[in-house]
Amino acid sequence: VQLVESGGDLVQAGGSLRLSCATSGFPFEAYTIGWFRQAPGKEREGIACVGNSDGDKYYADSVKGRFTIASDIAKSTTYLQMSGLQPEDTAVYYCAAGRETATLAFFDSYGVDHWGQGTRVTVSS
Repeated sequence: VQLVESGGDLVQAGGSLRLSCATSGFPFEAYTIGWFRQAPGKEREGIACVGNSDGDKYYADSVKGRFTIASDIAKSTTYLQMSGLQPEDTAVYYCAAGRETATLAFFDSYGVDHWGQGTRVTVSS
């Protein structure tokens, strides 16, 4: 099983980035894929997830309206389009896969089966 994130970068406030999570080794179309982030000195935060089997999506309030999650089933890849980035979005972003539905429950300790290694996003003011 592999989840490989890419797309992290340094960007100015107000800018945009697209993160990618390329996966292999499990039935991508049957899983929920989510994005978490962890800022320095803060707890990990679940921010968005998508159920690949039903298309359901869930967003945390902190990113709702600014971030969009989407999966390309054919490529076994999930994307996180981020716009209106602010310094408080600075964090290491991780993608994760699990069998839980695309709801808040996915972000619980038991919702995730597999993790990526993370990609760093830095937003300068």
